[in-house]
Amino acid sequence: MTAISYIQSDFSLQDHNTFGIQATVKRYVTIGSVEMLQKALRSPALSGLPRLVLGGGSNILLTRDFPGVVLHMCMKGIDIVGEDAEATYVKAAGGENWHQFVLWTLAQGLGGLENLSLIPGSVGAAPIQNIGAYGAEVKDCFHSATIFDLESGTVLRLDKAACAFGYRDSIFKHALRDRAIVLDVTFALPRKWEANLRYAELEQEIASRGLDSPSPKDISDAVIAIRTRKLPDPAVIGNAGSFFKNPVVPAQQRHALLEHFPQLISYPQADGTYKLAAGWLIDQCGWKGRSLGAAGVYDKQALVLVNRGGASGQEVLALARRIQEDVQARFGVLIEPEPVIV
Repeated sequence: MTAISYIQSDFSLQDHNTFGIQATVKRYVTIGSVEMLQKALRSPALSGLPRLVLGGGSNILLTRDFPGVVLHMCMKGIDIVGEDAEATYVKAAGGENWHQFVLWTLAQGLGGLENLSLIPGSVGAAPIQNIGAYGAEVKDCFHSATIFDLESGTVLRLDKAACAFGYRDSIFKHALRDRAIVLDVTFALPRKWEANLRYAELEQEIASRGLDSPSPKDISDAVIAIRTRKLPDPAVIGNAGSFFKNPVVPAQQRHALLEHFPQLISYPQADGTYKLAAGWLIDQCGWKGRSLGAAGVYDKQALVLVNRGGASGQEVLALARRIQEDVQARFGVLIEPEPVIV
């Protein structure tokens, strides 16, 4: 294989983003190993071009053609790499599908990731966003990640503390933004597993199934059922899952909002702040089920923006900004997008 034989030019990304947005990239490279990544970075054909690292394409909104190179991370492999009294350690390559990886761990009898079932995307993207759902986040079972540092050209290992995880946040969005590529992630799955039913809707789903002592697989099945009822399948209608983060506000602001909006949905945080339900805020502004052009708000979940067919990234972005403006005007709260906007 020569240095440039695997580089594709003027490549359509429509099938590589879950919104199904049509956009073209100047150069496109599939990366299946560290060696392929290093070769691509040395290639004269890619020299000096802006880079976009792509995984499953489930957390991105393409608003234009990209004038640089897409490095599509497709590394595969899952292994149990160790165990001790506390945990079993499982390493997955960054290009593995997240949901399929969760199912693999469950098939091995390993609990810990079941609340994160059916989240679209790749393993490599999971720690970047610190993905979370139904009372759990990636950081809960995260052990370490192997990254490629584009600045130094070296492979590094980051532990949990180094990743500085926050709500839908990590060091990869700050000091390592546009600098680190996640090659693989190791998870510490607990030997002494306990069911996480802190999320009320999940607890209700488990109860409705008559399960007094649910297994990790039982919880995964319940999460899959809830997500399937509430969220659209990207293969059927283009979307990127929850488009907005749940805003976190000081207690004083939350109490003031309650005086005017007694039905406000909020969740107390460990630091005394409150997380507000962005979907409720959007719904109260009358956006659920509405559209602007070919971009719309899903009729079953106001957090989800959808491509109703042929929408451009600019149309989706315009819809998102209208929603932000309405929520800000009514509640005095800024809701921020989850996906990366390119």
